Amino acid sequence: MKLLVTGGAGFIGSAVVRHIIENTLDHVINVDKLTYAGNPESLKVIANSERYVFEKVDICERSELDRIFSQYKPDAVMHLAAESHVDRSITGPAAFIETNIVGTYTLLEAARFYWSSLDDESRAAFRFHHISTDEVYGDLPHPDELNTNAELPLFLESTPYAPSSPYSASKASSDHLVRAWMRTYGLPTIITNCSNNYGPYHFPEKLIPLVILNALEGKKLPIYGKGDQIRDWLYVEDHARALYAVVTTGNIGNTYNIGGHNEMKNLDVVENICRLLDELVPKATKYSDQITYVTDRPGHDRRYAIDAGKINQELNWHPQETFESGIRKTVQWYLDNSEWIKNVNSGAYQTWIDKNYKERK
Repeated sequence: MKLLVTGGAGFIGSAVVRHIIENTLDHVINVDKLTYAGNPESLKVIANSERYVFEKVDICERSELDRIFSQYKPDAVMHLAAESHVDRSITGPAAFIETNIVGTYTLLEAARFYWSSLDDESRAAFRFHHISTDEVYGDLPHPDELNTNAELPLFLESTPYAPSSPYSASKASSDHLVRAWMRTYGLPTIITNCSNNYGPYHFPEKLIPLVILNALEGKKLPIYGKGDQIRDWLYVEDHARALYAVVTTGNIGNTYNIGGHNEMKNLDVVENICRLLDELVPKATKYSDQITYVTDRPGHDRRYAIDAGKINQELNWHPQETFESGIRKTVQWYLDNSEWIKNVNSGAYQTWIDKNYKERK
């Protein structure tokens, strides 16, 4: 297959591209704008593969998308390109509306135009796989709010949407567009909604890499509120395997929730990282002494948790990593990859991007 992956230089996207090139015979056309979170260094291990092509393109540029579809003739689209940081969406929502909503609309139209030009066999085989988030569902009851004996609910594929932030609202909007393009135009689409990802190559503004790097640098480890927000943590390489299973064997028109079966409070996540660092990089004081509590962010969802039963049963996908095994691999990766971290923190990789990837005029 030829797979057109948008956002393939981002955290999850690069894991997907690496998985495909390293574990299948498929070809990848990686379309990425290379914003602050898109990093070609995350793809160095596969960059020289004959089955890999990179195009520095904004998904809002329709003419460029038309060129890419015409030139490479993909068999499927895996749409991961998105602005994804909740805090950034609160201070600057415009970029989220532009990329996540307008960009998805533009990509859908380019894909529909291309799909409609295919022969019957190719049209029937084509897939448009839209990768989304569990945050579109809003939040779930927290254990503190329920009787201790009550069974805690989980997000199902049928859970109504109730987004809380500009980020999750923009992703909910893009999900609705994808479903509408299938219902109205017949474009063969599939949607996945995942829980919080973590793992190697994660841009250090997100909780886990931020805590690891701040801890090593002796900085404060900021925790929102009391740190009792609960998330279901999914190792990024498990997610990449799930996404490939969906695009190759998932049923058209379906939604699949993908979770790691690892519900944990944010404070417990941070304390786990501190204990690992105490073991791997010991110092005179405990890393947990650096924990500090900061004012909670507006509209902060208290709990997310995925029921991944559908993808488990229908596509035989199960996460391979527990949180304990995945977080150990993640911490060790950051300890072993100081050059990647240095280039991200210094902005050197952006200078390299500017030098090597000129904007098309």
